[in-house]
Amino acid sequence: MKINELLSRYAAGQRDFRNLNLMAANLRNTNLSGANLSGANLTKANLTRTNLTRANLTGAVLSGADLTETNLTQANLTNANLGDANLSLANIRGAIIRQIKLDDGLNDSVALNNVP
Repeated sequence: MKINELLSRYAAGQRDFRNLNLMAANLRNTNLSGANLSGANLTKANLTRTNLTRANLTGAVLSGADLTETNLTQANLTNANLGDANLSLANIRGAIIRQIKLDDGLNDSVALNNVP
């Protein structure tokens, strides 16, 4: 699915975008709040300042993605692959970050547990 089609469907009320291939997609400054992106391939995607509040990113691949200043409030990141992802200034307040995959081989949210 192309980015324009994704955004048009989202604007029309669709929220189920499971298993999409959005590799290297430019979704900068978009609103995907509440979207189901479980299993999506977002490798190297530009998600800078994207609103992913309450989004389901279970099992999503976010390797090398730019999540700078992204709003991940209450997002579900269970089993997501965040290897080499840039989370600078991202808001993960209330996010579910269990068993995420990181570069250092951690398979738990230990490194992120103390984030307010």
